[in-house]
Amino acid sequence: MSQQMHLGLFVAANGHHAGGWRHPDAETGSPLDLDFYAAIARQAELAKLDMLFIADKLAIDDNYGGSFDLTVTHRPALSAEPLTLISALGAVTKHIGLAATASTTYHEPYHIARMFATMDHLSKGRVAWNVVTSTSDAEARNFSKAEHLDHGTRYERALEFIEVVRSLWDSWEADALVLDKERGIFADKRKIHYVHHRGPWFDVKGPLNVQRSPQGHPVLIQAGSSETFRELAARHAELIFTAQPNLASAQSFYRDFKARAGKYGRSPGDVKILPGTMLIVGATEREAREKERYLQSLIDTNTGLAFMSGSMNYDLSRHDPEAPFPDIEHEIRGSRGRFQFVFRKAREEGLTLAQTARWYIQSRSHHVVVGTPDTIADRMTEWFRGEACDGFNLMAPYMPGGLDDICGRVVPELQNRGVFREAYTGTTLRGHLGLSQPANRFSEEKNEEGTALAEGRERI
Repeated sequence: MSQQMHLGLFVAANGHHAGGWRHPDAETGSPLDLDFYAAIARQAELAKLDMLFIADKLAIDDNYGGSFDLTVTHRPALSAEPLTLISALGAVTKHIGLAATASTTYHEPYHIARMFATMDHLSKGRVAWNVVTSTSDAEARNFSKAEHLDHGTRYERALEFIEVVRSLWDSWEADALVLDKERGIFADKRKIHYVHHRGPWFDVKGPLNVQRSPQGHPVLIQAGSSETFRELAARHAELIFTAQPNLASAQSFYRDFKARAGKYGRSPGDVKILPGTMLIVGATEREAREKERYLQSLIDTNTGLAFMSGSMNYDLSRHDPEAPFPDIEHEIRGSRGRFQFVFRKAREEGLTLAQTARWYIQSRSHHVVVGTPDTIADRMTEWFRGEACDGFNLMAPYMPGGLDDICGRVVPELQNRGVFREAYTGTTLRGHLGLSQPANRFSEEKNEEGTALAEGRERI
């Protein structure tokens, strides 16, 4: 385990707390203002954070009651397209990593391989792809589908999708470009390869029309916690975002996932686990708790019901909000892993549907740490040293004050404890995260063939 934690910033223009956008100190400008995002990126880079992360959803939720009324009425429903945004932010930063979400359900592998490889070149090796399968029928209907793929099927597609993208990233070997003006040779054709992929979902010939990127492959991120997710991510993911509401659940997930990765010949350091963590900071413990209570008072219950419906891909309006939380665990068709804890909490604490919705919408079941910069740094250090995580994906409750608290008050305390960097030592996101560059499968195949010939045997 590394001696220093990794810190990402989970960027949300209006903050992550459901009541955050209503805070008197919150900015409520356009979520499509590049200057606003550039200021966030520069502040995070000045704090030496590993990366910025931009999430995505390809629809405005309309699962609750068959309408988007509650979604757009009580919480911000606009968001920037992530790939476009991180491409722009790459031009105004020099060191910090840039991660964007793109769905395997509603894109094609060639598009994703080409776009992320291009951004990795333009940023000089600072890009990551957060692989998601999407969650809701609202998204499906924006892509000419009647309903979203079921959980198992969309993960089957995702597995093949990732394999195709990685093959395309390898289709140019690192030294394929020759650029010999004298001989008129631009590239060595022996080092450019068709991928010839043919599977249940995709038939892709290749090669990519972008050469191998500075990181070899952009960093692969996956987010989730379900059983199906863990098996897929254990094979390919290099960075894991997960919602773990307490230390015990985080430690259990950490142990389980690192062991699964080992089944595929990977070492514990080959994948980093960063649970989402919201920080609510005060000068005193009392001030921090008062800030949390105030933010909670700004939440609309119906907003929570609408948001949960979108995430579950299940219409909660068919149930009485004041009745006990319904037994629907086997009926939801959206996100599953994070709702296992939600269902258990509701049962064990006897919560109504409305009470559960208000709790969930606060942070979407992510870990919330409330306190002074000192006590928050203590809690984060406890998780890190207690093998609950390799760092954190930090969530500001509102903007820009919540980000000021993270970068200006909490990060210095972590640096004082020696658990977070004071300066960048690498030039790529892989360098920041301590991840090795992936080998090129075509180079490896040629090396194996050469070894077989040298030893006078046939390659199987």
